[in-house]
Formats: sequence, C-alpha cells, structure tokens
Amino acid sequence: MMKPFLAASALALGLALGGTAQGRELPDFTQIVEQQGPSVVNISTTQQRQRSGQPRAPQLDEDDPFYEFFRRFIPRGPQGPREFESQSLGSGFIISADGYILTNAHVVDSADEITVKLSDKRELKAKVIGTDRRTDVALIKVEAGNLPAVRFGDPNRLRVGEWVLAIGSPFGFENTVTAGIVSAKGRSLPQENFVPFLQTDVAINPGNSGGPLFNLQGEVVGINSQIYSRTGGFMGLSFAIPIDVALDVQNQLRTAGRVSRGRIGVVIQEVSKELADSFGLQQPAGALVNAVEKGGPAEKAGVETGDIILKFDGKDVGSSTDLPRIVAATRPGSKVSMQVWRKGARRDLGVTVGEIPEERVAGRGEPSKGRDKPALAANRLGLVVSDLPAERKRELKVQGGVQVDEIRGTPRGDVRQGDVVLALTAKGVTTELTSAEQFNKLLSQMDKGTTLTLQIRRGESNVFATIKGEPGGSG
Repeated sequence: MMKPFLAASALALGLALGGTAQGRELPDFTQIVEQQGPSVVNISTTQQRQRSGQPRAPQLDEDDPFYEFFRRFIPRGPQGPREFESQSLGSGFIISADGYILTNAHVVDSADEITVKLSDKRELKAKVIGTDRRTDVALIKVEAGNLPAVRFGDPNRLRVGEWVLAIGSPFGFENTVTAGIVSAKGRSLPQENFVPFLQTDVAINPGNSGGPLFNLQGEVVGINSQIYSRTGGFMGLSFAIPIDVALDVQNQLRTAGRVSRGRIGVVIQEVSKELADSFGLQQPAGALVNAVEKGGPAEKAGVETGDIILKFDGKDVGSSTDLPRIVAATRPGSKVSMQVWRKGARRDLGVTVGEIPEERVAGRGEPSKGRDKPALAANRLGLVVSDLPAERKRELKVQGGVQVDEIRGTPRGDVRQGDVVLALTAKGVTTELTSAEQFNKLLSQMDKGTTLTLQIRRGESNVFATIKGEPGGSG
C-alpha cells in the first residue's frame, strides 16, 4: 500500500510532467509548427537617412602637443552630410499563394526597401499595397507563386485561458516559437480606439511584430502587435490584433487602396458608477457625450450633451471604449439607429454616419521605395507633432497650437492622436505654443525629471494632461 506522502509526491510529479488527476496532458504544438511554420516570413526593411559630416580638426599651432594627433586622425576640410542605411526587422505571414503578406504598419513604415525571407531561405523584394496606421495593419506583396498560406480562425470563438502559439523573429532569431494563453479579450489600449486587442502571455519581443498568433487548430486568430514593457522586453503582457479586424482592413486596402471608417462627431467619456447613479442608470454602461460637433452627424440626429449612448446600430455599448470601434466599423453614409439615455428614459434616434478623413497611405501597387514624404521624428514624449494649419486655427478660434499626428512607444499621460496642444506649463511657467519646432525645442531643453502639464483642445473641450517626469531623469 502506497504511503500518503509517496502518493502526494507521485501526483505532484505527474502534474509537473504535464498530466493532471484526470490524465490530461499539455498541448503538443509540433504539428502546428510543422504545418504552419513555412507560412511565416521574416521582414527586413532599409531606410536611407542622412547624418551630419565628421568633425573637423581644430585650428592648432604646429608646436601644439595635440597638433600631430589631429593631423593624423581627424580629417581636415568641410565634411558634408553622409547617407547611411537604417535597418529594422519584423515578421509577417502569407495569406495567399500569389504572394500577399500581412504584417504591422510600423514594421514597413517609411521603408525604402523591403526584403521578405521565406522559410526556404529565399529572399524576395516586396512592395507596399497599403498601410493603415490606425489599426497598425499593412498589406505587402512579393512576386512569387505557389506559396504556403495560413488558415484563418474566428477570434470571437476564443476563450480566455485557451492556448495560443506565436511564430516570429524576435531580435532577428528567425522561426522562433513561443506559446501561452489568452489572458483577456477586447482590450482597449491608450491611443488605440479601433482595435479590440487580444491580450496574451505569449512571449513577444521586438522582431515578433507582424507575426501570426495561432489557436490549437493551427488557424491564425491574430497579428502580434504590441507589448507592455518598462524594459523593452517581454513582461507577460502581449497584445494581438484580432484577425477579423485585420482581414477587413486588408480587403479595403487591396480593393480601394484606403480604409473607410465611420464617425458621428461626439466627444465622450466613461460612465462611472457615480455618474450612472446621478443619471438614474441601474448600472454603469454606455458612453457619456461631453460635446457634440456643430453640424456633425450626431447633432443632425438630435444628440445632445449629457446623453448616454447605450446602443449603436443594434450593438450594445458596454463602455465608452466600445463606441469608437462600433462606429468606425459602420459604413459611411449608412443610416443606423442609436439608443440614448436622456432625462431618465431611453430614446431612439436615427443617424447618418459620416466618414473619418483617412491618413495618406501607399496607393494600390505603389512600391515601397521613393515615398515623397519622409516620416517625422517623435519628440521625447513620443509625440509626432506638426504646425496647426491656418484653417484649423480659424475653426478652433485659437491663435497657435500644434497638432498631435502620431503617438509612438508607450503613451505617457492622457494625450491622444488628433489633440491640439495649446500650451505647456513646467515649474510654474506657462508657454503658449506657436509651432512644432518651438514645442520640441522646449522639451529637449527640459530635464527628464521635470513634471509638465499640457493644455489640450480636444473637440470643443479643453483638457489638461499632466506628464510626470522620469525618476532620476536628467537632461
């Protein structure tokens, strides 16, 4: 008869080896890797940049002890700007046998040359069919045939706790396989209003971006896109774009060269429990309307400030983050029903959906080389800003300000794409902003430990975003 201690030890050993009391085993991913691995590609990009010339030797007397050193090792005369190649790595996966490949927009953004390396070691040049920064999806193409393509699954059928698998090229290590579980679904991230992210604990690192996320049936359910990290490496929080969102984007890029999204023209905020109680709602839900754009679709439909949008086009708005995704997925020009909570009662309205002005993307079939507009650099807050056009100033009735065109890296503070930054306050001094150059210069002169506040115009509302300084920061 087995003693209790030995029985417990045997059970623990069984669990450690992958079994359970019911005899279950951990999943075997080998078949998925063998069958789907050839569909995953490594993507490298090259970007031509300029850097300033080499330093010139100082003017020294011949009897100076450093004269001979500078004469021998430091070139004399003016040195002009030199071009050099900036390279980056990412991943992607083949979606059709004739060479169409899905990846992240940030992997191929501003690339002058794109090289796709297949699992059989072939290297092919790729062209950009189109990119969509708002979802971070890009469609590229190589000239080849009979390529192994992935199969697609339904991310809506995924369950939290289900096993998933990633294949990619973290840090350039090709065909790296990592596995984990679905940690959450429908995650909203700051500055990412149009994607209900899949959160996983699959190990994702730089270079995995654009690679596929597989379910246990070997079907692609997402595109690995972002990590949450304080170090730049994996910390157990990885985010993937659901494949149904990505396929809708690629279909529009392939057929129209651009992505069309709906808008209704409202500024919204989350409904807290306290707000729900004050508005007479039984539970916090919906999106509270802070402001309504004059002449916009919502105003024409009769939406008022203080309304809480509960349903849009028959879909429940569980929280304020749901509304932008639902509206954006609605075809511009279509008339849909919208249910709002107003003065203690539900009210149905009809709204004709407008269209979000789309960012410029590479046209259909446009080669990746030779773009006429170089990518702007982000400032130390991770913001890409530009001067506010005169027409926009008149519209907002402001004298200055800069507009936030893009946010890169981990967002700091409540700053959103499309915001207009009017002023910067630091150490008790407020400076009104007149140009992007002035704003970026002010930031570069500040110590990294400085806490600053930005005055922002968002729609018709003024908000203040405080950004804490970095611990131990210095200029």
